[in-house]
Amino acid sequence: MAQNIYDIANELERSIRQLPEYRAVEAAKVSIEENPEAKEILGNYVAFQREVQHQLQAGQMPEDDLQQRLQDFNQKIQANPLLTEYFHKQQQLSVYIADLEKIIFKPLNELL
Repeated sequence: MAQNIYDIANELERSIRQLPEYRAVEAAKVSIEENPEAKEILGNYVAFQREVQHQLQAGQMPEDDLQQRLQDFNQKIQANPLLTEYFHKQQQLSVYIADLEKIIFKPLNELL
């Protein structure tokens, strides 16, 4: 009997949470939550990303000051060791996620 695809997806979700890379991102996020400055910078950065995404989804070109604002965020992030570590750990986790996407979407890509 074939295993239910939703059961497989839920098992994958649980397995991702057990990865050392996932746990490292989780620990870095806890450290940020405990640091008011890092928490504020990250919150503002996420809001900025959402703003740009909404503009693009609405068919609008991002505002002219986008590049300067992005540079400002990059400087603030690089100056904060907690945020630097968080994004570094996220990048390590993203390698797994990219590999999983390739595997999961392989059958769909073959249909194209």
